[in-house]
Amino acid sequence: MIRIGIVGAGAIAAVHIDGFLQFGAMCEVAAVCDTYVEKAQSLITEKNLNAKAYADIQTMLTEGALDAISICLPPNLHASVAIQALAGKKHVIVEKPMASSLEECDHMIAAAKENNRLLCVVSQNRWKTQLANVKRIMDEGLLGKVVHASFDSLWWRGGVYYDLWWRGTWEQEAGGVFTSHSVHYLDLMQMLFGMPKRVQAFIGNVNHTNSECEDIGFAVFTYEDKVINFTSSLVSHGEKQAIVINGEKASVTIPFSVSAYNSLPNGFPEPNKELEQQIHRRYEELGNLALEGHPAQLLNFLLAIEGKEALALDGNTGRQTIELIHAVYKSAVQQRPVDLPLEPSDPFYTKEGLVQSMPRFHTKGRSVENFSTSKISLGRDFNA
Repeated sequence: MIRIGIVGAGAIAAVHIDGFLQFGAMCEVAAVCDTYVEKAQSLITEKNLNAKAYADIQTMLTEGALDAISICLPPNLHASVAIQALAGKKHVIVEKPMASSLEECDHMIAAAKENNRLLCVVSQNRWKTQLANVKRIMDEGLLGKVVHASFDSLWWRGGVYYDLWWRGTWEQEAGGVFTSHSVHYLDLMQMLFGMPKRVQAFIGNVNHTNSECEDIGFAVFTYEDKVINFTSSLVSHGEKQAIVINGEKASVTIPFSVSAYNSLPNGFPEPNKELEQQIHRRYEELGNLALEGHPAQLLNFLLAIEGKEALALDGNTGRQTIELIHAVYKSAVQQRPVDLPLEPSDPFYTKEGLVQSMPRFHTKGRSVENFSTSKISLGRDFNA
């Protein structure tokens, strides 16, 4: 039985607990830790857990007889708590974004290796049927060579979203919409296509006056053989998430649809219905994933601890997403294309360098310790 400790008792902690509870034969949530210990106890009561509430992480690590911890804290605390837990010989799964800097990511990866423990970064959207099936279709060559893709990471949050004390500051959150929301789609971009060679980006803040950071941005990622454009927004009513993949033979979108053309003698398009039907059939043949989202990734984490599966998303993969975010910020600030990878000598490798380099779009004037409700939404699942 794998004993799990939850660090942080906010909204996302409940999602993790619900996921772990699906695998009661493999694990138990034995501890919940939060600076506000009453929040930890309230979550234990709400979820009917046989667990102990802690106010101090080290006490939980020492007394809890835990095998693994799940970190559900503000981003600026991810690295320090992960390193502390790994040093205590606990496996770690940490919410995205992995950390506030590439330097912190590297320290976390080193701690996992030194202590022979797993370090997993949450990216639950990798475990979604539409994404998995489209990747399979792409990998099987039905689209031909991919030449262009676009990602619309479109979200909406009210102005009070940034009243929470740690949000909307470069020091605490280490970014705006690219860090806190588009981290999902940037991870999917590198899952589908790997890492780009170059990025050119723009960021701004158009409608969130209690945030230092960006609420909108655009990036163009250049690969050897393709170009990807990326839109990141926190001002988009409807949150119409979308991915479009354009191949030489056909294009597919998520939410799933397919289009294919042949060329007429004058170069204009003629629908290729036969190929469209073939791709549709293949999509249907692939069927649905047995498990999706957080539960699917948590199961992979548990099976990896037991040595029954390889860890699907480790610290090195999580680090790549942070590198994409910080390359976007560097390009936007310096108003020029930026090549990847970012080297340790780069100012954007460290949190201090990022904080010193980034503009303050607004001055954060309102700050609350907690909201009266912890209800959150997890996006629109590609509008499926």
